[in-house]
Amino acid sequence: MGVPALFRWLSRKYPKIISPVVEDEGDAQYGREPQYSDPNPNGELDNLYLDMNGIVHPCSHPEHKPPPETEDEMFLDVFKYTDRVLMMARPRKVLVIAVDGVAPRAKMNQQRARRFRAAQDAKIHDEEMERQIADAEARGEIIEQSIKGKKKWDSNAITPGTPFMDGLAAALRYWVAYKLASDPGWKDLQVIISDATVPGEGEHKLMSFIRSQRSDPSHDPNTKHCIYGLDADLIFLGLATHEPHFRVLREDVFAQGGGSRNLKISDQMNMTAEEKKALDAKDAKKPFLWLHVNVLREYLEVELKVRMGPQWDLERAIDDWVFMCFFVGNDFLPHLPSLSVRDNGIDILVGCWKSIISRVSDYLTCDGKLNLDAVEQLLKALSVKEDDILRRRHENEQRYQHNDKRRKIAQDEEKSLRAQYLSTVSKGKEKAPITADQSMPLMDTSGKLVDGYAQLSNKDIVHNRDIITKANMANADAAAALKKLLNQKSGGSPVKSESQSDAEQSETNKRTASDMESTELSEEDPDEDQVREWEPGYKERYYKIKFDLSTKEEIDKQRKDLVYSYIEGVSWVLLYYYQGCPSWQWYYPYHYAPFAADFTDLRELFGNQGVKFVQGEPFSPYEQLMSVLPAASGHALPEVFRELMSSPDSEIIDFYPENFKIDMNGAKMSWQGIALLPFIDEHRLLTAVRGKYDLLTDAEKERNTNKEAQLFISSKNKNYKKFLHAFEEDQIVSFEAVKTGLAGIVKPVSTYSPDGEMKFPLKEGEMPDVSNAAYLMSWYNFPKTTPGKSMILNGYIPHAKVLTEDDKYALTNRQRNGPRFQNVSDYVNKGPKGKDDYMMYDMRQGGYRSLPYIGSQPGPNRGRGGGFGGRGTYNNRGNRGGYNGRGGYQNQGQHYNNYGNNYNNNYNNFNQNYPNKGYNAGNNHNSGYNDYGSQSYQNKSTYQRYQGQNYNQNYNQGYHQTPNQNYNQNHNQGYNQNYNQGFNQGYNQGYQGQQNQGFNNHNSFGGAYKRSGYDRR
Repeated sequence: MGVPALFRWLSRKYPKIISPVVEDEGDAQYGREPQYSDPNPNGELDNLYLDMNGIVHPCSHPEHKPPPETEDEMFLDVFKYTDRVLMMARPRKVLVIAVDGVAPRAKMNQQRARRFRAAQDAKIHDEEMERQIADAEARGEIIEQSIKGKKKWDSNAITPGTPFMDGLAAALRYWVAYKLASDPGWKDLQVIISDATVPGEGEHKLMSFIRSQRSDPSHDPNTKHCIYGLDADLIFLGLATHEPHFRVLREDVFAQGGGSRNLKISDQMNMTAEEKKALDAKDAKKPFLWLHVNVLREYLEVELKVRMGPQWDLERAIDDWVFMCFFVGNDFLPHLPSLSVRDNGIDILVGCWKSIISRVSDYLTCDGKLNLDAVEQLLKALSVKEDDILRRRHENEQRYQHNDKRRKIAQDEEKSLRAQYLSTVSKGKEKAPITADQSMPLMDTSGKLVDGYAQLSNKDIVHNRDIITKANMANADAAAALKKLLNQKSGGSPVKSESQSDAEQSETNKRTASDMESTELSEEDPDEDQVREWEPGYKERYYKIKFDLSTKEEIDKQRKDLVYSYIEGVSWVLLYYYQGCPSWQWYYPYHYAPFAADFTDLRELFGNQGVKFVQGEPFSPYEQLMSVLPAASGHALPEVFRELMSSPDSEIIDFYPENFKIDMNGAKMSWQGIALLPFIDEHRLLTAVRGKYDLLTDAEKERNTNKEAQLFISSKNKNYKKFLHAFEEDQIVSFEAVKTGLAGIVKPVSTYSPDGEMKFPLKEGEMPDVSNAAYLMSWYNFPKTTPGKSMILNGYIPHAKVLTEDDKYALTNRQRNGPRFQNVSDYVNKGPKGKDDYMMYDMRQGGYRSLPYIGSQPGPNRGRGGGFGGRGTYNNRGNRGGYNGRGGYQNQGQHYNNYGNNYNNNYNNFNQNYPNKGYNAGNNHNSGYNDYGSQSYQNKSTYQRYQGQNYNQNYNQGYHQTPNQNYNQNHNQGYNQNYNQGFNQGYNQGYQGQQNQGFNNHNSFGGAYKRSGYDRR
């Protein structure tokens, strides 16, 4: 999701979230090359996720160097770029490579606008290239034949279903196999390739993968994640995973802005081979940086903290912050007219949120679902400020334009003065005039007097410097004034007294400058905003102009429809971030957003059932291509479809206009304007496209198929023999993360044989074929996934805190950093703190989640904790509670689960059965493992005493509206907040193992946990 200026805004407001990437250059003196297996100077990482479109785009059409000549060269550049990113991150367990597949319909509107505008830009580029070549040849220059007639490569080919994307997938499969076979550092790395044949946007396929791994009972809650990509929404997605050890890796765009510039057409025409080589070398050294999500979480904890009593929950507050950012900008909806990142729209919303959150007594969101009443209150608070926001924005823009024009005038004057006088500066060698009235002779560069020069003294020049400068700037009025002055000096007209002349001339100067400035500032802007949002009545003008309406009844109906669709939209985006795509067919059917004041009576609009979606099915690749590509990019489609895009007789020709309006809508840059393209009618499009399917060749039909991801492992991987043996029997294998840090389901690929080899697929470059015996390729599916929860998994070990008290004070007291971002942090993110990741603990409330394979002694009454040095025993009293075998469904302060006998949480689909394993999830008991007596669970009555207090009866936190999710309905197993000091703020630690394992320890938990306990099976 592209949110303009978001990254810069975040890095300025929260400066410690950014640190530079340290790259190991090796040691040339001793001939040491950096190796993948070497320790990572940036701190170790477990999993790396590559949003490959962020690599493919800069490699295929770079802005700061000449583009590759062929697609094979592009793929080789992708190899080189990806290898550099891998050497920065050096993941030890999992690498996921995700390429954008077929997107949801909601994203296609933006893709369509981008691709239509890209085709227009390419046409303009080609025409300008032809013109400049013709001009150069007219001047007698010789232009190489390789440049003449060359068209700009169509970047619209980077869309699922094109031959380019098919070739990219083959190239990536080869490169991964090559690295697994040749690099010893990759021997334990498991690589998943989700290419363009797998539906979904790249970054959201990555998030679905992370959610699936969190559902696995043996998932390590201290996994260190990193995602690479250029989109700002990766920051939101990192927060939405609720995986606290998370980083974002990206290019340092600030450094690029200071040293590199986009190449012009003339630059590329006249560039020598040496210059190209120098640009390539510079591009290979461009810096990268880390964005530390864990540090951002620290900042947000300080900024979002409000007094909500026992209901305060950082995880849900972070979810609300992410949700509020959707109103400022996202890829699926236009932002609210009164909000933008540059105008501190996020801060404005946070202020509104703080003003209403304690009053509504609940958060805006819960696990990806909206609290409509709270959202309405938030927007109501924003609407109070809306008029003032729009007025101040206009005032700031006017002030900026006024100052900018003044600055440009001053710069032009300075340039003229320099051009006129700098060449005649004496440099201390000539004699300067001694008195002010002494004339200054005008000399040429050889030192000779110039005939007919104006006889002006120093005093004349100083007093008339504005006139002289503006005369040199071809200002006619000022030139006439200067001519009059020269005539006076030469005796052509009566000379007035010195005082009178100075006074009148000074006034002339002032009038001239003022007139000039006034003229420039009053020039009418052809793109002037007719809505005039800073003046009263702007809302009616907005709807009349943007939606072509006239009557009040039409405006009221349009406003209501707009609000309904927009609330559907933010609900869709929220679910998309937290649970996956809720509907493949839904889209926002307008180009503009409503005002904050329009969001009223939401409960009346949606009723008690809230916002509902139909899942549907994704488009096929060709159907998406026909939805988003202009006719100019028809070459990327099979020939049978091109007539539908270009023939006047086509039944869908209206979907492909050659010319379309762009509404700047108050924006300054052309790319920020709104392309007013017609929306696709899905029924008409699919009818026309599917009518051509029988005419496709077999190869074209294969390219139009949605497929699954593939898993690659080396022959040295722990699962290699297990998978290979199963594939020989044509079996499907389900495996957990306890061995290798990856869980999932694999099945054999019919085209893979250990006896074969993978051919190098490119015509350019020299790389060897790879023996299939060195790696294993299989189809890969996620493990069984449960709905994502906004919670930190039990067992989380926090990182060493980064923010100081001074940092917190600066944030809460609105102290801002300097006007420019400076990347000066030397923070190295080492993940969980302690000399050894699993030997030192700074426990949070809620306890440590032990893994399911801990005890080994079954019994009707007792199980013994085995792994992690756990020594406590417990009686099995009461039916199983908790969520997904994780040691409980804890959500701080929300009381989703409660303890007690005969407890049924109606979440049976998510309970994992681990018989006879003595599952112990409560390890935050006894205030940190050391108090073996005073904090133990020896007193059974302590637990039983709270069972009938109805502490949390019928308290469902919004879940009572959702079928089959009544977490705590009509139960009297109330959970006291101060129960035994280990479960403060309502942490829910359902202790789940074999049936009838209620929690009633006879011994306390303690001891030093060891790393070996984690790997025990």
